[in-house]
Amino acid sequence: MAEWTDYRGRTAIVTGAGDGIGKMLAMHLAANGMTVGVQDIREEAAHMVAEEIGPKAFPMVFDISDREATAAAAEHFAAQDQDLAMLWINAGVGVGASLLEGKPEQVRWAWEVNVLGPIWTAQCFVPLMSARPAHVGITASTAALRPPEGQFPLYAATKHGTMVIAEALRGELAARDIESTILCPGLLNTEIWDGAKARPERFGGERRMDPEIAGMWRDAKGPDVMWPDIDRMIRNGGGTLVCATDQGDTRQAMQERIDGIASGLVEL
Repeated sequence: MAEWTDYRGRTAIVTGAGDGIGKMLAMHLAANGMTVGVQDIREEAAHMVAEEIGPKAFPMVFDISDREATAAAAEHFAAQDQDLAMLWINAGVGVGASLLEGKPEQVRWAWEVNVLGPIWTAQCFVPLMSARPAHVGITASTAALRPPEGQFPLYAATKHGTMVIAEALRGELAARDIESTILCPGLLNTEIWDGAKARPERFGGERRMDPEIAGMWRDAKGPDVMWPDIDRMIRNGGGTLVCATDQGDTRQAMQERIDGIASGLVEL
């Protein structure tokens, strides 16, 4: 099991750290003695969080859904000769659209950020993690543990993809002696609902989401509520952490999904 003394003085990179869960992770990793690369596609947001953390943080501005841009950022980071000990693949977008009626720009954006983004990030940055212990976190969602239904089927479908990628990465990381944590947050006040503000052109032109759908996020708990359990998970060498905020509905939905899949099992 690792302790924070194994990570202090070393470098962490957190993607999507301009606000929400990513910002929370960056702040706490810095508080535990790590130098933190604050990645976001929004230059102003990345710089503001890095400045808030202080001299041990630095902004990283690139688009994780762009393989070439991610590779260029990794090459630039490698040239700084820093000891990358922790990578948290957190960046994601919330797209309130259906599969049948979603705009092509919405579908591509959700797919490229939530599914391809984690792959490109891992491909480009994991090879830079040379010293041990090392830890990779991947933020999925409780939406990945239940049937993709409700108001956000496109988002849920892509987060199922994030979860599958995270589980597949776990085996590859273990072969490299790299620990991993899969984080599945429930409903939290992260402003992910308003992701269109970051890339309106990729969202079909709409600059802001309808604020009427934001009430359940704004009334929810903040991301900091998860940190004690994330801290425990990191120090225990990783695992899967489901932070439910819906008073039991996540457990029931997970069980119903498992039961539904099992009922369709035919042994041939």
